[in-house]
This record gives sequence, structure tokens and C-alpha cells, in this order.
Amino acid sequence: METVFLVRAALALGIILAGLGIYRLLNRFVKRRSSGMVRDLGSRAPGAFAQVYFTTPTCAPCKTIQRPAIERLKTEMGDRLSVFEFDASQQPEVASRWGVLSVPTTYLVDPAGSVRFVNHGVAPIEKLRQQIRDVPEPG
Repeated sequence: METVFLVRAALALGIILAGLGIYRLLNRFVKRRSSGMVRDLGSRAPGAFAQVYFTTPTCAPCKTIQRPAIERLKTEMGDRLSVFEFDASQQPEVASRWGVLSVPTTYLVDPAGSVRFVNHGVAPIEKLRQQIRDVPEPG
């Protein structure tokens, strides 16, 4: 009886760890792939971070949580943050190129133009702030 429980627990742990590993690999792939798209964003202030945000008109969490968080962060950071918002339903080819699987999805691009973080789903303002703090200073 105990052996069956231990085998099932080990299997469950293995499945969880495999899922986390696959998620991390997928996230790394999406970051690497989307880094090539950064140059297509257009103008952003030199030395500024960029927040790339994918949404749709029918996304309730986008309207009630994600957009207000990004707007507040933009207000706090001023010219040190450029925000690029895309409607994934109106620009599905752009969303596909960036690897967007669901909305909201946000990408944090560092001042050097590298994608540092990808958030699939809602990212509260505390998380967005922490991600900016986690980017090392250049030099």
C-alpha cells in the first residue's frame, strides 16, 4: 500500500517537474524568437525599457487589471518606458510572430533591445516593477 502511494507521488512529481521544464524551455524559445521582432517596434527613447502588450477588445482581465497596471507603470517611469500595445484580434500575424498564445501577454524589453521577460496571462504591477528591477544595469 505504501509502495503504491510512493510510486504515484513520484510520478506526480515527475509530471510536475517535466511540465515546469517544458514551460521554461518554451519561454526561453519565445524570448529568443521575439528578440528579433524588437527592431520592428519603431521608435523608443534611447536607454528606455519597452513594454510590449498584447490584448483584445473582449479581454476583461486586460481592461480591468493589465492595462491599468501598465498605465500606472508608464506614469511612474515617464520617458524611461515606452509602451507598445497590439490588438491580437486585429493583428493576428504580429501576435503569431511574437509567439502570443493567450491574452494578456506582455514582454519586457531592456534598453539594449533584448526581451528579458514574457508574461503569459495577467502580470500585476508589482511583478512588472520587479522585472524592471531584475534587469542588471548596463556596464
